[in-house]
This record gives sequence, C-alpha cells and structure tokens, in this order.
Amino acid sequence: MGSTTSTEKLATLGQRRGEYCGAGTALVFSDPGREFAVLRSGCGVYDLAWRRYFRVSGRDRVRWLNGMVSNNIRDLAAGQGIYAFVLNPQGHILGDLYVYNRGDYFVLETDAAQAEKLYSHLKRFIIMDQVEFLPAQEWFALGVQGPKADEILRAAGFKNPALQPLQVADVDWNGAKASLVHSDDQSAPGYQLWLDSSQAASAWDALTNAGATPAGTEALEMARIAAGIPRYGQDIRERDLPQETGQMRALSFTKGCYIGQEIVERIRARGKLHRGFTGFRISEGRSLPVPGAKVQSAGKEVGEITSATQLPGKAQPLLVALGYIRTEAGGPGTSVDIGSCRATVETLPFTPD
Repeated sequence: MGSTTSTEKLATLGQRRGEYCGAGTALVFSDPGREFAVLRSGCGVYDLAWRRYFRVSGRDRVRWLNGMVSNNIRDLAAGQGIYAFVLNPQGHILGDLYVYNRGDYFVLETDAAQAEKLYSHLKRFIIMDQVEFLPAQEWFALGVQGPKADEILRAAGFKNPALQPLQVADVDWNGAKASLVHSDDQSAPGYQLWLDSSQAASAWDALTNAGATPAGTEALEMARIAAGIPRYGQDIRERDLPQETGQMRALSFTKGCYIGQEIVERIRARGKLHRGFTGFRISEGRSLPVPGAKVQSAGKEVGEITSATQLPGKAQPLLVALGYIRTEAGGPGTSVDIGSCRATVETLPFTPD
C-alpha cells in the first residue's frame, strides 16, 4: 500500500470530522461519552493528524536548542524526552513542544496550529550554528491510550518494552521499524506510535482488530480537561507567563541561559504569583461555562475560564472547567461565581464522582 493511499484512508475515518489544533481529523466516531469511557477503562486509538514533528541534527544542535527552550536539553539522556516552552525576551509563551533525544538528532513535537510559527521563529536563530532543522514529513503518528494499552499493543504485534513517561524506543513491527513513545499523561497509560506514513492504515487496522476502540478529538478533549492538562492556544496564551500555567515540568532552573530566562528567574526570586492555572467544578447550575467567561468572588472579577466540558458522573453529568484565578481569591475549596453558576476551585486533575 502506498503512503498516499494509506494516509488518505485514515483521512476519511470518523462519523464527524473537523478541525482540531490546526488540522483536519475525526471529531467523533460514535459517541464522545462512550469514547471517553474507553480511554479511561479500556483502550482507545486515534490519528494524531494534528501533531507535527521536526528533526534537529548537526554538531551544534545541543547548544543551540538548549538556548531556545525553557527546559534542560544539555543533560537530556538519549531515548528520553522533555516538555518545554518557547519564550520571547519578555518571558511570554510563544508556544510549547516536546523534545526527544534520539542520539544523533532531536525530535521536536508540537501542534499543527503552532508548528509553522515555532519553526519560523526558531530557524531565525540559526546563524553561524552547524544545525539542520527540518520537518519530518514522512512520519505518521497514532495515539494509543487507556489501561489496556500495553495489552492491545502486544496483541497488535508491537513489541512493547517497559518505558517511563516521555521515554522513546525503537520497536519492530512486522519487519518494519517504528518508534514507541510513552506519554506523560498520568491519568491513563498512553503511547504514541511513530511510523512511516506507508504503514499508517495497516497499523490502525492491527490495533482496532486487537480490540482498540477508535476515539475522536471530542473525547480526547474531555480526557485532557479531566486530567487538567492545558493546551496552547486554548489555556496557554502568549500573554501568559510560564509559572502562571502551573507547568513547572517545562522549566529548568539549572540549565544556563535561554531566551526569556531573566523573567522566569525574576518570578522565582519573588516567590509569588498574581494568578495561577486551576480547575473549577460547577456545584450549582447546569450550564457549561464558555471560554472567556469571567470568574467572580464577592462581586469582583478574579479570573477567567479557558476550557470546559461535561464528564460522565455516577448520578448526573459532572461539569468542570479549567482557567485562571487570582491568588488572593483563594485556593482549592474556594467558592466562586461563573455567570449564573456557582463553582468550587479544585486541585487538578479532577477526581471523579
């Protein structure tokens, strides 16, 4: 099967299709609630059509990339990955990405919606450096997530080594080479499969025949929000500062100089943030807040909503949201108003009913 035919087959899947994170993909296969349940209790498979991958190679790749991102590339072991921000000199977040050390090159992974912006931005800083930075256009990626993910991968013929979060290893599949990446989402075991695009449809068929259930991005959004994971362009915006997002995993304070470091260090030295990323559980009212809705306390505006979803509950659906709240308004357990709804500030990830 040729690569065009293989990827075109997956481009037609799904009961309803649309755009997610800058690319066309399957939004729903059957029912978002059922697909979300599979991601939590079984194994879901999905086309990562909205992710983009780049290769960084060359003699100066470590030094150059270490100066571009907020996390420690210099000490990143081969076969391991990290999450990082790309900042401007004022410390604001231009984008986020994952970086994986593949030995003689790095893999950069980000959303399609930010890929071109980050690619153009980073390339500007390759001046006298011996660095080659190119899209990995021949790659194709699938996601496999849920408590039964390891079992399904083995049944589909993928030799599945024990991997730690953000660890990557090459695996053999039917005589072809693939790479398996353990995700860093602790809500459920999850993996990415990186394959040559000619293997896309065959791998999808192998996983679904082994028992994986196709999942669309509406279910993935439910899982993302339930896990309290912010998405760039939705919950993380250019006006936000790194520590405000709560993603301390994206920051290194020992790595040396990088663009935006001065602001990050200044915030750390002061030891206080004006606002922070958090969860909100709707306790009164059954309307779902919309992104941009204002959070109020005692009649004063103290925050805003960035994402919201309805999750299955034992007695009734659970309405939850992500967003920001000013630190003086209070922490977990604080009651706030969001439009006509009453809500409680909650530590992330959300604990199900």
